[in-house]
Amino acid sequence: MNHTRTEIIVGVFVLAGLVCLGYLAIRLGKLELFGTQGYVVFGDFVSVAGIKLGDPIEIAGVRIGKVEGISLADDRARLTLRVSEGVKLQEDVIASVRARGLIGDKFVLVTPGASDKIIAPGGKIRETDSPPDIPDLIGKFVGGDLTTKGEKKVEPQK
Repeated sequence: MNHTRTEIIVGVFVLAGLVCLGYLAIRLGKLELFGTQGYVVFGDFVSVAGIKLGDPIEIAGVRIGKVEGISLADDRARLTLRVSEGVKLQEDVIASVRARGLIGDKFVLVTPGASDKIIAPGGKIRETDSPPDIPDLIGKFVGGDLTTKGEKKVEPQK
């Protein structure tokens, strides 16, 4: 009888451990068990370097969705963005690819617009901004082509 009780207790702990392991695998793997929620909009970018499937979409630091697809449309990168159901994007929003810190994770930052019209599900974000190309910026800085706002580039006199 004592031996059976020990086996039952061990079985309960093993079962609880498997349930916890399954929960963590789903949460960390970012899987959705009960279908997808929200609606899809598209954005065409010159470059989406560093963006991966599942990366967040944010407005003012608040996660409002995730990147669901990356494809090529003509000569531009097209992101499929799944936005949470309660969030309405105005027609004049600006979507830009950003990084957390200098070499941090990438995310899509959405800057709200002022329009009364809302982008319909399956619609397209018109204004997009791609991330700056760091090697290109360094090349301009080293080559002396980089000027700051309001500063005029002065040519040397001969």
